[in-house]
Amino acid sequence: MVFGLRLAGGAEVVVKARADDGRAGSCVAVQARLAGRGFPCARPLTPVVGVGSLAVHAEEFRPGGEVLHGDSPEVATRCAEVFARLMAELAGVTVAPPLPNPPWVRWDHAGSGVWPAIDCLGNRDQGAVPGYVADTAVRARRRLLAAGLPCVLGHADFEAQNLRWHGQQVWAVHDWDSLAWQPEAALAGAASGSFASAWEQALHGGTPAGGDALRAQAAERLRRANA
Repeated sequence: MVFGLRLAGGAEVVVKARADDGRAGSCVAVQARLAGRGFPCARPLTPVVGVGSLAVHAEEFRPGGEVLHGDSPEVATRCAEVFARLMAELAGVTVAPPLPNPPWVRWDHAGSGVWPAIDCLGNRDQGAVPGYVADTAVRARRRLLAAGLPCVLGHADFEAQNLRWHGQQVWAVHDWDSLAWQPEAALAGAASGSFASAWEQALHGGTPAGGDALRAQAAERLRRANA
């Protein structure tokens, strides 16, 4: 839940509240460190506090900027440069790992199936997931678990809607609740292959965005990954 407030003195702030799963404190601490270094993101104004079952904090309001649309090499390069800059900044930040990881990158879960347990999805018809999506997920997860790479901090929802631009300059990176503790290669893969969210979208009854791209590219991507 996100609330915009105008304080008595005229300042505009944002208050965010989410279920307290133990991740928020680390995520907000990282966001504060980066904002203090001049990275383009909203600056937290408070630490995370517990309010009943919620984790709550306030941050500055950072409006404006445009979403960068398209999938051209130029667009990809611009986004990749911001991602590389962010990963370099995060390498110098030390916090308790923000675990558990967000569910869409929680491929290292301890459950028996390929997918992590998610309450809002577990009771849906799993048969709605296309077979090629499930098969790709099984092979990709097996390869990731076998990699043995060290985990690092990274933004696990680095998608177009979470970035805002002023011309050629990035103005804001949003959604710091989506920080994760995974190998850098996996984080880069999540950023470059967001269409692989086809599993969740299928369970919600919609046409998987990018499903055709996943079907067309999965075999070659898995081959290159030796999966």
